[in-house]
Amino acid sequence: MMRLFQQTGWAFWWLALLVLVLDQVTKQWVHHSMALYDSIQLLPFFNLTYVRNPGAAFSFLSDAGGWQRWFFTVVAVVIITVLSVWLSRLTAKPSKLTIGLNLIIGGAIGNLIDRLWHGYVIDFFHLYYQNWHYPAFNIADSAIVLGAGLLIWDSFSHQEQSHDHAKPR
Repeated sequence: MMRLFQQTGWAFWWLALLVLVLDQVTKQWVHHSMALYDSIQLLPFFNLTYVRNPGAAFSFLSDAGGWQRWFFTVVAVVIITVLSVWLSRLTAKPSKLTIGLNLIIGGAIGNLIDRLWHGYVIDFFHLYYQNWHYPAFNIADSAIVLGAGLLIWDSFSHQEQSHDHAKPR
């Protein structure tokens, strides 16, 4: 078991754990210290605003009647499983791919915990400019987007070493 964490992409498991802990601590702080829809202005374009999202990104399917909770739970479990297997097949050297996968896994677990515990995801970062408002998000969402960006960047990298991610058999 230790070999899995030392010689594979799981050597960076601490990054997924860091994302998960920061995500859950901030969500619990918001949940216990703010009333739903309360908003605290931090900058002229940035608020902490407590909202609940029973749907997916951009509140997709948020008013679907409840079945979406279990649908997105299953989707998250499948994605976490697939990415975890992929990570276990990578070498233990730092790369955009290993870091990206760990960020996505940590974020996906953070939002999965919310869905299982509350039935919705707690969001609170709110960016806006005049009448334009970006949908509220959280640390898990930020890690998933950053991780996905690293995966995309990695896929466009044309280095000789970019394909030597797989560990030797």
